[in-house]
Amino acid sequence: MAKSKKSLKSVNTNKSNASTAEYRFGSELIVIVKPEAGLQATSDGIASIKGADTNPLSKLLKSEKISMQPLFGASEERLKLEADSLSPSSETKIPDLSIYYQIVAPEEKLEDLAILLLRQDIVEAAYVKPPGEPPVLKGDASTMLNDMTPSEIDAPPVTPNFVLRQGYLDAAPGGIDARHAWTLAGGRGNNVNIIDCEWGWRFNHEDLRQNQGGIVAGTGSTADDHGTAVIGEIGGDINAIGITGICPDARVSAVAFSMPSATAIREAANRLRPGDIILLEIHRQGPGASGAGQDGYIAIEWWPDDFDAIRYAISRGIIVVEAAGNGFRNLDNAIYNVRPSGFPASWTNPFNRSNRDSGAIVVGAGAPPPNTHGRNHGPDRSRLDFSNWGALIDAQGWGREVTTCGYGDLQGGTDKDLWYTDTFSGTSSASPIVVGALGCLQGMLRAQGRIPLSPARAREVLRATGSAQQDAPGRPSSQRIGNRPNLRQLSALVLQTNFWVGVQFRGTIPAHQTQRWFTFNWPAHWHIIWTVVPTNPRPGGPQIKWRVQVERASDRFITYWINITNVSASPVDIEARFAVLGW
Repeated sequence: MAKSKKSLKSVNTNKSNASTAEYRFGSELIVIVKPEAGLQATSDGIASIKGADTNPLSKLLKSEKISMQPLFGASEERLKLEADSLSPSSETKIPDLSIYYQIVAPEEKLEDLAILLLRQDIVEAAYVKPPGEPPVLKGDASTMLNDMTPSEIDAPPVTPNFVLRQGYLDAAPGGIDARHAWTLAGGRGNNVNIIDCEWGWRFNHEDLRQNQGGIVAGTGSTADDHGTAVIGEIGGDINAIGITGICPDARVSAVAFSMPSATAIREAANRLRPGDIILLEIHRQGPGASGAGQDGYIAIEWWPDDFDAIRYAISRGIIVVEAAGNGFRNLDNAIYNVRPSGFPASWTNPFNRSNRDSGAIVVGAGAPPPNTHGRNHGPDRSRLDFSNWGALIDAQGWGREVTTCGYGDLQGGTDKDLWYTDTFSGTSSASPIVVGALGCLQGMLRAQGRIPLSPARAREVLRATGSAQQDAPGRPSSQRIGNRPNLRQLSALVLQTNFWVGVQFRGTIPAHQTQRWFTFNWPAHWHIIWTVVPTNPRPGGPQIKWRVQVERASDRFITYWINITNVSASPVDIEARFAVLGW
């Protein structure tokens, strides 16, 4: 292979701290107004449809020469109608996105503006979010992850097949057993849509041309190796060259963080169906961060607007997979319970799901099997030092040695569309592995005409199966990052069916009376038929009638309300029978 005539500098577009700045959207000043204010942003300024006094806020905006825009793009009225349209069929309470606004102002003024905005009577909260970044760094610039140096050697005429280097595809416990999933109908992710939310991608890459949807919202960054690597893990093409994605038949698209992160999440959610998947490849500086690299960076659901944007996606039945972050932090630490100045008074720490639950699946980074690519990062499935940990974390993926598209250290040269890497790392590389596993499962279920996994069911099956986390010196398994997915176990669990009948309750209905029972905690993915029958014979005419009403009590559970009416002149003994027709 001939050596490129170009200098290394001309092809190495991502190896520097400066390149990290290319990912940043910048700090965001978010304002939450009180719902009772009925605020609306118009071309003439702000107004209230409920008669609230908006003059002080209008004067502040004018004096500071700044604008206030609905964070989620659409008008307040449209956002409310959107939420109302979801409510009858939603699995969870719909967040009110119409009360969120963004202040557009120079970054150096944001903190002072937040203080001024908090003095306004109609303002509930005003806070500045640090810039979001992909989970790519370790503690400081000298220990960066994903700072691979592209090879100067031009790629050969035909790219070799690197699939055998993708150990994460292998059988458990070392991999997730994607190859087993591929033997099952739909197991390559057929009829599943996935959107990766981050910064930049190369959808012209030679291994990303079959089922890719491109950037569907936002403007992609020129810093595109990270997104290219993520997309390769999930949906790399089936061919004789390069790599193969975990669910290569899924359609993978992208939404760019050239807009506020919460806005991007809603944009992605509105393009997907129940059972589809959003991946959030972003974290940001949390409380107690040292300022060295990404030390102290945390999952973005800690911020109110991102939390509610995730909840909005979950309410649409969309699975959200969220990187836990490379912050070296215990997310169970009490520091995350402290409400920051400017957050709503009602805010509680979402890392403690007993407070409130975003519904997302949060992913940590585990070590690959020792000697992968000749390197050792500790015991297989042990927590890597940079990965955040805690009770919040649902599952882990490989956080080192991931072979995929981009970066150019495995195959480089002058054409970035031919670049591959052997060393993609971080919760960045771990999260797409979990997304890929879920894509396989949803494809299997859809291929059988079954209901796809709900967000809560997806989290439940990931936690109930998999290859267990292992101890490492100084990093015990009690520092939870969860199990590594095992698609052989997962497919058996989600594809199983069972049929049985039973009696749920008995009772007596007085003559010409109606009584109501309820029965709760029925798994939402079960198919249930109810019938009610009299148990004391009385020939000559009908004795009872009944009506079943259904409540989606949560993402996971159904409550059935059964109204039974005695249409006869005598008391009637009844029993309510159920039939489970599979799940």
